[in-house]
Amino acid sequence: MRDAVLWAAMAGAGVYAHREEAQPSPVLGLVLPLLVLAVAVPVGRTRPAAAVFLANLVVASGLAHPAATASPYLLALAVLAYLLGLRADRAGPALVLFGACAALDLALCAVLGVGAVHWFYALSLIPAALLLPWLAGRYRQARLALVHEGWERARSLEERQRSVAEQARLRERTRIASDMHDSLGHELSLIALRAGALELSPTLTGQDRADLAVLRAAVSDAVGHLRDTIGVLREDTEGEEPTVPAVEPVEELVARTRESGVTVHLRREGPARALPPLVDRGAYRVVQESLTNAIKHAPGSTVDVGIVRRADRTEIRVTNSAPPSGSPPAGPPPAAGRAPGHRGLTGLRERVLLIGGTLHAAPREGGFEVLATLPDQVNPERARSTGEPREERGSPASRRLAVARSGARRRFVAAFAAPVGFGLVALVSCAYLAHQLTGCVLRPADFAAARVGQDRAEVARLLPEQQFRYVPDAVRALPVPAGTVCAYYRSNGNLLDRVDVYRLCYAGSRLAAKDVLPG
Repeated sequence: MRDAVLWAAMAGAGVYAHREEAQPSPVLGLVLPLLVLAVAVPVGRTRPAAAVFLANLVVASGLAHPAATASPYLLALAVLAYLLGLRADRAGPALVLFGACAALDLALCAVLGVGAVHWFYALSLIPAALLLPWLAGRYRQARLALVHEGWERARSLEERQRSVAEQARLRERTRIASDMHDSLGHELSLIALRAGALELSPTLTGQDRADLAVLRAAVSDAVGHLRDTIGVLREDTEGEEPTVPAVEPVEELVARTRESGVTVHLRREGPARALPPLVDRGAYRVVQESLTNAIKHAPGSTVDVGIVRRADRTEIRVTNSAPPSGSPPAGPPPAAGRAPGHRGLTGLRERVLLIGGTLHAAPREGGFEVLATLPDQVNPERARSTGEPREERGSPASRRLAVARSGARRRFVAAFAAPVGFGLVALVSCAYLAHQLTGCVLRPADFAAARVGQDRAEVARLLPEQQFRYVPDAVRALPVPAGTVCAYYRSNGNLLDRVDVYRLCYAGSRLAAKDVLPG
């Protein structure tokens, strides 16, 4: 359907031109070109170069008509050249095709012996109709490739983002399991120890001691099973930095950070009360990760740590100021204060969400602020964390996108530089042509002053600097007096229309005849 509509538009231009201008033959001027275009349009889908060559043949056939000035099928040639640039990847074959089309057009002009107007037509309009739309099509192709690679990269980043976030969630849950082993294993060990001590009490009966022995053995087995399960989970995290014991308070973490040269202020508000191990560990991790980020990304800044206990929750706010200008990079934070695996805020947000809290992190007054709200009782809520994966510079998606961007830039420059070049050439050509046409104008008064039989030297005083070089073929073909040599001049300086031509014919040194010929 699109091909039919395209052909109909091209045919409409040909039919309109055929009605406006008298053609020597409707078969050669209308029917045959339309049949060739009917073949060229569908062929252009698979062989766009062949379609352009066929359209150029149709346009070149107009050079055989002396009365024609511009082919109505130039539009068809331009459209097919645009489609060639859009559909063909390589530029070399297209340039070879354009060279072949130009050679064919010029050879046809030489064989037919056409006038200057047709030579100008073959040297300017036809090459422009080939090259400029082709460059526009190549630029459009590069833009489409750039958009396609951009969407592919976006999909790749989304997949990588989901993968990174999922890995961060799994690793953070593994760390939470390790923390459970540290705290819960410790509590179970204390239960087993107390059960063993009760076995030695003299007030117990033999049955009581047997029950306590079974209880102690069951607790010991539970501790062993817990150790084995956590050991399996820890296999994937081998090589990572050891975790800090869950029993370490935040004050010790802040003290170690101060020892590394960082200015840290700790402020506590609200009643002191015991928290569940997961909540306590979550609070520790919020402070730990925030201090690590401040040391890494804002060296020399001041960090304020505020822990406020509310009725049913704990708010932790860690804010660092803007780093002073010219401050040297800070040394690495202490081993106990670093985020294991450097998973950053993604893993921290997952930990906070798993215990039912919220986490907000954003820039503030040139620095950065992390605000976490942790409930006093664990209330698990699943939520998706967001991660921002770093794009690898050497990834295939990045390389393809870089190539597409570079191609789009080059074709953009070519698509706009070529019209400018053509415009400059056309401007210079038109200026030269205007100079030629205005320099051969013989004023009507001077033409009337020239008398038949007058000496040629006297007539020369009335004539312009140069003769009219672009005499239409129909005018030049008119019969001239026998034994004379004729010179042609334009009757006025109108550059946009054909004007009458003055003809002066000389026999030897005398003016033999003068005529006014319709232009």
